[in-house]
Amino acid sequence: MAFAQPQRETDLKAAIESGQYDALILIQGPKAQLPAPVAELLADYGRLDARLAGGCLLVPGQGLPGGRLVASATGPLLRDYDDVRRFYDAGKKAAVLARDAGVTQPLLLVAGVPDDERYAQAELVALLGFWQGLWQPLEAREALGEAEVEPVSLVGVLSESLDLDAAAAIEAGRRAGRDLCGTEPERMAPLKFAEYCEKLFAGSPVKVSVLRDTDTLKRDYPLLMAVARASLVVERHVPCVIRLEYQGEGEIEKTLLFAGKGLTYDTGGADLKVGGHMAGMSRDKGGAAAVAGFMKTLAELQPKGLKAIAEIGAVRNSIGSDSFVADEIITSHAGVRVRIGNTDAEGRLVLADLLSHLREDAKNAVEPEIFSIATLTGHAARALGPYTAVVENGPARQLQIGRTLATLGDQYGDPADISRVRREDYAFIAPRTRADDVLSCNNAGSSVTARGHQFPMAFLDLAAGLDKHGLDSDQPIPYAHLDIAGSGVEGGDWQHGSPSAAPVITLAASYLL
Repeated sequence: MAFAQPQRETDLKAAIESGQYDALILIQGPKAQLPAPVAELLADYGRLDARLAGGCLLVPGQGLPGGRLVASATGPLLRDYDDVRRFYDAGKKAAVLARDAGVTQPLLLVAGVPDDERYAQAELVALLGFWQGLWQPLEAREALGEAEVEPVSLVGVLSESLDLDAAAAIEAGRRAGRDLCGTEPERMAPLKFAEYCEKLFAGSPVKVSVLRDTDTLKRDYPLLMAVARASLVVERHVPCVIRLEYQGEGEIEKTLLFAGKGLTYDTGGADLKVGGHMAGMSRDKGGAAAVAGFMKTLAELQPKGLKAIAEIGAVRNSIGSDSFVADEIITSHAGVRVRIGNTDAEGRLVLADLLSHLREDAKNAVEPEIFSIATLTGHAARALGPYTAVVENGPARQLQIGRTLATLGDQYGDPADISRVRREDYAFIAPRTRADDVLSCNNAGSSVTARGHQFPMAFLDLAAGLDKHGLDSDQPIPYAHLDIAGSGVEGGDWQHGSPSAAPVITLAASYLL
């Protein structure tokens, strides 16, 4: 779990003279006011190579650490559609170039930050982008050694104000999230996912318990176990529910509850994925990975007055003679009869049982807020591109939870868009006969279904019994569903793209910073 640890520097000259660093990394906006040696160097080099104004280049620099400068420009910042991710992208590009150039202990300087509220967190975002660029998959680190594939061990940060402890805590959570999401399905099979969590939180204030007993799971998580049914014949693929609990010091003022979809592999089940669409389905555990990642950040920061409970359903949706099939009617933990519409809509089944258990916790909790996080629908990626979709129930909308997430997500470079669940979504999953209470989905892909990422939230609301806690109830409970199918990996490449650990940054900004 090691990554390039941050070290504060407040004086460029002193940092250079220390001899500790082997390159200066400059993340610069337009018209940056730079210290004399750097400004003169870039003015001279800029006359030779016009790419310096908008690209990422390695420049020889006498008198600088290691005699070299990695200059990474953000590009324009003040147009209507520019945002702080320009600093994130510049940081990431600089990290890749520096690593490939053999840099192991860089000194990071962020300059040219506009006096604009959009860029208030530019230093932090640039550093997080730099760390994102350095991350390599867990399998590579285990096979080749961390020092080989992640040679950068320390990053000096020239800043007087950036909270490096908070930055490191966020990155620790994101790193765990990337590991858990991005690792292949045998290395991160359900029980190995649980083992990773047990090691991740060992000695921390987060308590880990793992429910492995299949008889208990069948009784208490019936929808989850329907998804897992075909996997039970393979011992290493059997499911588990991982529960993470944190209680901060002092009087509890708020309770956060998270359900994470942890499909360690999704074949589609009996409605088998075909046409090459199965590749990348080892990343269908991105929601569970993000939940564990947020809890890791929380464990590092240890906020007072906050309680957090997370349940992760680590399951493999296998194909086999005992696969569950469309048309089955299965009663959820909340007592709701669910008619299966398509076995490839398995994530919402796993989440519904987890949410039902969290609903019971929330009934007696102080100021509870429930979240589900999942790589749930192709429609979210099709409709919103690389943004997390936030779909709220009435109490969550009344508290403006979605607006908070979207606003802070913009400021911290982990953006989200708000979607509304509407009456058409509930009508879509309404039962067609008296034999069942709710339909899990239609039999077409979500990406070609109108409101394909909104109606699943209506299903979760009903199947988990959360509809009994809406605005019209005696005990309203805020609930927000976060679909990260578009934001969970970079570039939308679910087979090869680097996991982003979204929305760990946004959740940390909203509740921990």
